Amino acid sequence: MADTIKHQGIVENIDGSHLRVRIVQTSACAACSARGHCSSADSKEKLIDVTDAAAASSCKPGDHVWVIGELSLGRIAVLLAFVLPFFLVVVSLFIFMALWTDELQAALCSLLLLIPYYYILWLNKARLGKKFSFSIQPE
Repeated sequence: MADTIKHQGIVENIDGSHLRVRIVQTSACAACSARGHCSSADSKEKLIDVTDAAAASSCKPGDHVWVIGELSLGRIAVLLAFVLPFFLVVVSLFIFMALWTDELQAALCSLLLLIPYYYILWLNKARLGKKFSFSIQPE
């Protein structure tokens, strides 16, 4: 169980084997008693899509459930969203700086490379959605 992330949530709706679960994501200090006087405490509601035929048949809207995701999926998401684009920008900046003498042009071109990178990720969202799947457990 140490390799999973669990969030408590409420089933919003069910469509076939597809469930939509609302979770409240809070920062670590949101539970502090001084959160009303502090600007760093925050919480956000998120809707999580879960495809699970067995859970869809046993749950109904309004049920409290646990949304479970693998910790390794979080690492892969950080890698795809932040680490690889960072290295893409840095490596391309060095390449463009070697090709051109204009630093501004090299910096802008290396930043513009992020557009096709994130576009490719967007085109593969169905494949990534299958890989980044969640499961649920009744409370």
